[in-house]
Amino acid sequence: MGQFVSKSVPFIANCGKMRLAAAHPLVIRPDQVTFVNPEMPSGADNRTSPSAAEARAAEIALLPPFGRVFLLLQGPHGPFFNRVGQLLSDAGARVWRVGFNAGDEHFWTDKGSFIAHEGGPEDWPAHLARLIEDKGVTDIVLYGDVRPVHAAAREAAARLGLVLHVFEEGYLRPFWITYERGGSNGHSRLMDIPVKEMRKALRSRIGELHRPPAHWGDMRQHKFYGALYHFFVLVANRRYLGYRTHRDISVLTEFRLHLRRFLLSPFNAIIQRREAAVVQKGGFPYVLVLMQLEHDASFVAHSPYDRMADFTAEVLEAFAKGSPRHHRIVFKAHPLEDGRGDIRSAIARQAKALGLSDRVHFVRGGKLARLLTQAHSAVTVNSTAAQQALWRGLPVKAMGRTVYDKPGLVSDQPLAEFLADPQRPNGVAYRRYRDFLLESSQIPGGFYASRSRAHALRLVVDMMLASEDPYSALFAGKGKHRQQMDDERD
Repeated sequence: MGQFVSKSVPFIANCGKMRLAAAHPLVIRPDQVTFVNPEMPSGADNRTSPSAAEARAAEIALLPPFGRVFLLLQGPHGPFFNRVGQLLSDAGARVWRVGFNAGDEHFWTDKGSFIAHEGGPEDWPAHLARLIEDKGVTDIVLYGDVRPVHAAAREAAARLGLVLHVFEEGYLRPFWITYERGGSNGHSRLMDIPVKEMRKALRSRIGELHRPPAHWGDMRQHKFYGALYHFFVLVANRRYLGYRTHRDISVLTEFRLHLRRFLLSPFNAIIQRREAAVVQKGGFPYVLVLMQLEHDASFVAHSPYDRMADFTAEVLEAFAKGSPRHHRIVFKAHPLEDGRGDIRSAIARQAKALGLSDRVHFVRGGKLARLLTQAHSAVTVNSTAAQQALWRGLPVKAMGRTVYDKPGLVSDQPLAEFLADPQRPNGVAYRRYRDFLLESSQIPGGFYASRSRAHALRLVVDMMLASEDPYSALFAGKGKHRQQMDDERD
């Protein structure tokens, strides 16, 4: 990836008959970014209206690659964003990368296009405003949209009419990643698209009958890159004196947790298999509770709970009230759970207090498919793992905001009633929903393993340079075929 000119460029572009108007020149101030309309009277509200900002973003999306300037922020651990930047550069776009710590810097190979943010989070909005003006930024790219530095970028993009590209773990894991514009999860356009409209968008398209995945993708590589990333943050972060993790623990503690989890993986796998075997061979009906990382962006931003323990407590109390006495409940920890909150002990204490100790099971990580296959229902806050339950036709209760919270998919029963007699999802509606995602925002592949990363990259840049976001393209009949990945290991 070559170096790029860093001089400010007036944002006027011609593309055929389309002109990106200069009627709204950028004015950058330390505390805000606004558009100034010279035709508005002095003293009037001079900020760009949402409709004007949306129109500007739509015009940007029509520009050829050489007319666009991409600013990449934090990506998934590992080399994925580096390859995205290289491919965008190969296509003719200008590319810049902002790093907030040594982990970000390590995985970006073109140091000439790397910009270090050495200040604290409080300095970031002003720094971002200067970058947007100085580099003539048209597009912002990020992974997840709720960590503080990304939330500020999302708000700036919406206000200024820039194109915001958001990557996220796949809504249909494990063989897909998510690509959207404007926001993801609770900020996704998907939240406002009803299933009946999805059916219209699919028209005559008939999706392949994919079987539910049997394993959870690139977990080994995910753990490795997470440990490596935090190693660099720990030992090489002197340049980034203002850096503060968006987690609620120190960098040193997070690195230790990542390293411990990585080193203990073989031992924990043995324990997990024993815990799962007790459930699978027990012959009792059970509800599966799909737990999440307490610091997971979806849980933090789109959940009614402050802690995972608050969620598990509510579930246990409802289970004690509503569940048949011969039923059991299985709490399935997230595969990347590192024990920072000791949720297992909290569950055990409450189960004992409620007299449920002999009916409550805890399984750390491991294979989700085997537990889902025998469960009779599933409860979660807003984990994407619930999609695997819906895929199998299991009743699902979601307690937070989520993209799959659609009528006919998740239950609207009160929790205790659901645990006593759960209602099954509408299989036809879920099939339409799943096919809609597979034809739009779900890109086959992954972020971490080389094979799955290469698979995703073959589609990613074309989708980023397209004039329409994935959902609009499908509604317009322009959705492109994508070859799905097989259910096999790297």
